Amino acid sequence: MNEDKLLAALRAAFQALDPIPEDVLAAGRSAITWRRSDAALVELADDHNRPLPTGVRGVTTRLLTFAGTELSVEIEVTGTDRATRELTGRLVPACGAHVRVRHLTHAHEVLSARTDKAGQFVLPQVPEGLVSLEFRLSDATSVVTSWVRL
Repeated sequence: MNEDKLLAALRAAFQALDPIPEDVLAAGRSAITWRRSDAALVELADDHNRPLPTGVRGVTTRLLTFAGTELSVEIEVTGTDRATRELTGRLVPACGAHVRVRHLTHAHEVLSARTDKAGQFVLPQVPEGLVSLEFRLSDATSVVTSWVRL
């Protein structure tokens, strides 16, 4: 038996005994289709939880900072239940942009917003899971954040 036949037999055995779950395959395909070679990447530089105010129950707050060479994105993630989060953020320096949520498991849902003059935006009811934000700036360039789990 040559190497190709051995690898084919092993592949068939794994597919029969321990197949890759379809949602994992779909997430992988979706991540590749969401790749934007023309967009600048801002990567996660800081991720921390903020202490809850006294007496507040069931609300969690998380602060994320994505840094790039010419633009940074600051996001406050607030969640009051397990299924969705509210994202409140701003672009630094402030600029106009169309913001779109890229979500691996909810790719069919279009969640978007526009920044105001101060570069601020709000995205309510973002489903939990792996997300990335895409910003189409007013000068026709694009910026995307690295993927992060909400």
